[in-house]
Amino acid sequence: MKKYLLFFVCISLSGWAQNAAFPTEKVNTILNRIILPTIPAFTIKVTALGAKGDSISNAKPAFDKAMALCKKKNGGTILVPKGVYTLQGPLHFVSNIHLHLEDGAKIRFGSNPKDYPLVLTSWEGTMLYNYSPLIYGIGLENIAITGNGTIDGEAKNTWIKWKPLEKKDQLLSRDMNHQNVPIKERIFGEGHYLRPQLIQFIDSKNILIENVQIEDSPFWCIHLLKSKSITVRGLKYKAFNNNNDGIDPEYASDVLIENISFDNADDNIAIKSGRDHEGRANSATPSQNIVIRNCNFKGLHGVVLGSEMSAGIQNIYVENCKTIGYLKRGIYLKTNADRGGYIKDVFVNNLQLDEVEDALHITSNYHGEGSGYASSISNINFSNILCNKATQTGIVIQGYPDLKIKDIFFNNIHIQWAKNGISSQNAENVVLNEVTIGEKASIPTSVK
Repeated sequence: MKKYLLFFVCISLSGWAQNAAFPTEKVNTILNRIILPTIPAFTIKVTALGAKGDSISNAKPAFDKAMALCKKKNGGTILVPKGVYTLQGPLHFVSNIHLHLEDGAKIRFGSNPKDYPLVLTSWEGTMLYNYSPLIYGIGLENIAITGNGTIDGEAKNTWIKWKPLEKKDQLLSRDMNHQNVPIKERIFGEGHYLRPQLIQFIDSKNILIENVQIEDSPFWCIHLLKSKSITVRGLKYKAFNNNNDGIDPEYASDVLIENISFDNADDNIAIKSGRDHEGRANSATPSQNIVIRNCNFKGLHGVVLGSEMSAGIQNIYVENCKTIGYLKRGIYLKTNADRGGYIKDVFVNNLQLDEVEDALHITSNYHGEGSGYASSISNINFSNILCNKATQTGIVIQGYPDLKIKDIFFNNIHIQWAKNGISSQNAENVVLNEVTIGEKASIPTSVK
């Protein structure tokens, strides 16, 4: 393999100076709007209601009793002491609930689909009725899941076997989306093979998920759908099944994700906003005002925007993150000509990548799919990024001839080794300042 060397200082420095500074004031404005949940003082231990942390007994009745008792008290804290608690079915939240897993506590879920009733949910950007996520809530406020315990989807020998069977239902859900089939008629469940998420909250606000360890999800790990005022921090991941995205905010706003140690077999963070026709019909609720900071990335991709992003994604701020192992791509913006919508006003600052295939990748042609609904990508800002090795390409930009990716700014980017330096097609106003791929060029040698 050849080492490619690039050192280019763009003369459009005035354009860069206008766009480069990381907008800390805007970040602070978002953080000031985020409200942590307020929980009433009432507290109940699940063991007081019959739960046994013996890993065998079905603890779901006790957890359901605790939830009902807290609801009667207008909210409260459900304490889970040390032990392994098996729930044969989902845990459905009500408002004003704090689920706290004490040190050594684990919640593990059974995998009989008949134990999981159909609920309104979403699957890859399309609303439908499917098996309940393992932890689920809709239309709630003031929700907290905290503690140093573990939430285990127990999916590696069960739900994951549906992965090879899901294609027919995946295509059916997309066809329902494209044909505007009423949501009440999009019934999946028995006879279908769409895996449920581990944790999903819909149309909810004032959410805190803190410190717990996430393991072995059937599908996406944490899906925050049509929700706002969200804090996710201090989590640890050991989630290696297919499609085990770490955190998926979708149609979400005012979100803080910080101090996460990712180790999962798909996107660490994937920001989404609906798919295709349905997503474009919800353009009034883009995913926006999302702050990601002080995270350790390990898995498939670090931060992804898309590919389901048809309602739009804007005002995304990533800062002070690094890898702790292999990533396929560090920052990945992906859409295609089925999506429409836009990705704009994205700021990435102080990112450290070890070995990746592509360090920074922006594409409007994800999977080469679609027609008629190209997406707009603009005002994307990268600053202070160090990458040790890109086994494929340092920087990739792929737009369309009739809808170019534009206003992309790179400042102080150093990729120490790459098979290929930059691959850019159908882009305009790409500004590079203090960018090196390979070894920095020195003073030219004289002719001898």
